[in-house]
Amino acid sequence: MNDTSCCGGVKLKHRDEKEYKRLISRLNRIEGQVRGIKRMVETDRYCIDILMQVTAIQSALNSFNKELLGQHIKSCVVHDIREGKDDVVDELVCTLQKLMK
Repeated sequence: MNDTSCCGGVKLKHRDEKEYKRLISRLNRIEGQVRGIKRMVETDRYCIDILMQVTAIQSALNSFNKELLGQHIKSCVVHDIREGKDDVVDELVCTLQKLMK
């Protein structure tokens, strides 16, 4: 569930196909929204219209973060705590603090 690679200590997480597809689908939609904003700038669209689209992207990224964080807690954090790796709680707290800036 929570693997550490030998290459530089990079942590890896295997995701089941359903979770993987959900996350990739969300990222593809966000990527499309960003391309849309680029086209809006290129075609001199009104500032407020662009700002509203940026807000939509920020909301989509927040939703992505919530889903990813929820899965992380349910899988990685629970697994590590069961394995006696309580430092994962400190990592989670630090991550939450960064996300809440």
